[in-house]
Amino acid sequence: MNRFPTHTVYIGDLPLGGGRPVRIQSMTSTPTGDIKASVAQVIRLAEAGAEYVRLTVPTMEDVEALRKIKQQVRQAGFRTPLIADVHFNPDIAEAAARTVEKVRINPGNYTDRHHRDRTGFSDEEYAAETGRIHARLRPLLAICRQYGTALRIGTNHGSLSDRILDRYGDTPQGMVASAMEFVRICEAESFDRIVLSMKSSNPRVMAAATRLLVKEMQQRGTVYPIHLGVTEAGAGEEGRIKSAVGIADLLAEGIGDTIRVSLTEDPVNEIPVAKALTDYLQQEDRQPVHTAVIPYLPAEDDRRYFRIAPDRRTPERLVRLSCAGTPAATAFLESQADRSAYGPDTEIIFHKFYPAPAKNLYLHAACDFGPVLSRDRGDGLWIETDDPSVTDADIRRWSLSILQACRRRISAAEFISCPSCGRTKFDIATTAERIRQRTSHLTGLKIGIMGCIVNGVGEMADADYGYVGENHGLVTLYRRQEVVRRHIPAAEAVDALVALIRENGDWKENRQEQDKTT
Repeated sequence: MNRFPTHTVYIGDLPLGGGRPVRIQSMTSTPTGDIKASVAQVIRLAEAGAEYVRLTVPTMEDVEALRKIKQQVRQAGFRTPLIADVHFNPDIAEAAARTVEKVRINPGNYTDRHHRDRTGFSDEEYAAETGRIHARLRPLLAICRQYGTALRIGTNHGSLSDRILDRYGDTPQGMVASAMEFVRICEAESFDRIVLSMKSSNPRVMAAATRLLVKEMQQRGTVYPIHLGVTEAGAGEEGRIKSAVGIADLLAEGIGDTIRVSLTEDPVNEIPVAKALTDYLQQEDRQPVHTAVIPYLPAEDDRRYFRIAPDRRTPERLVRLSCAGTPAATAFLESQADRSAYGPDTEIIFHKFYPAPAKNLYLHAACDFGPVLSRDRGDGLWIETDDPSVTDADIRRWSLSILQACRRRISAAEFISCPSCGRTKFDIATTAERIRQRTSHLTGLKIGIMGCIVNGVGEMADADYGYVGENHGLVTLYRRQEVVRRHIPAAEAVDALVALIRENGDWKENRQEQDKTT
């Protein structure tokens, strides 16, 4: 993993970028106003190996709580830099910048929120808005400079302003444009303590936007440190695989200075996953994925989607993808140096053998296969191991999850669930698991499960259905981006979501029926 050179930014005493080790971070899930619980969780994260810890700061009262949290964490002997996560309110960002080592702001909602639903910005109006942003951001930069505070410009795919959407659409280009507006303002104010991120629940969008961002910064002459993460990745193996696919795709190219694996679980669980990813990608003796060119043999039903190799004991029964001659297969064949050796009736199978003991096999496989599969290369996937603890069912499940994360084959419902933070209005981990158990068989359906309005309709913009927490234990249900029902008691909301899916004709009774319609 050859690191991409970036500008060095000090966050407290811990420098980021400049070829230094990839830093691991996480975010608390406790209410910031609960000082005792937040201090305890910051310490747990630091002890687990988090090098930076972020806390949400939704109110001015939380800024004072943050000051006390930092004081108590330092008194306990921990120097871990703290980061304030601020949305919607520049005044809060300015106050927090006097307290912590870094502030994260979202350019999509820092000043643009009052323009929601507006379209048709003229060039003059667009320029006027950027001027207004400059004026509103200048005080924060002055405070950051005075207190030595770093700033993360964190663009989220689902929360681009209407002004950006009007000009660029909901695209990676729009994400980059949103961030670079703020970068140019920072540079005009001679402020360079900048970290940037391009977050999306879709690993391919996240990777594409990050590459565009790096290219843009290269052309300008300064590449600021990059924060990597797949937002709202979910929980369990699926969340870990989705995160690994997106993060490894970029780290393998040397892009990325700090990472967060966002899981809808106890945030302490994120740290060993992040460590496993960085440790594996830095192994000097890591073996490559092998490519096999084999004759094309159509399956009985000849369905045109990516297949996997299911049975390691009988490799001659390898199940192949029935798509020779498709644009993806043709593009891959044409990219080979000796393409004259390959005919149109061939398939490209990616294969790697993992010797026992195959610890973290599914994470390693996501790191190995994700970068090439995300580029629409190849026709088949074969994970092989001699570890007796790994079953064929395990390999099939992991293979399908990797393919789904790469958007190559959709075999289950997809859950876009936020990792929880102090803004969360319900037990999101338990709720997400209940929803997954009820709906995972609905192949291709996307369900967003969000703890609060910050990660609400915007962050689940491409979801078919949404479940968003309100205050006082209530829930709002969405169909796509439209509110369907508000103020549903949390105890009734999962049943209400299932009923909504049924009402709209998107319910299938079981996996077998769903497979027939794929």
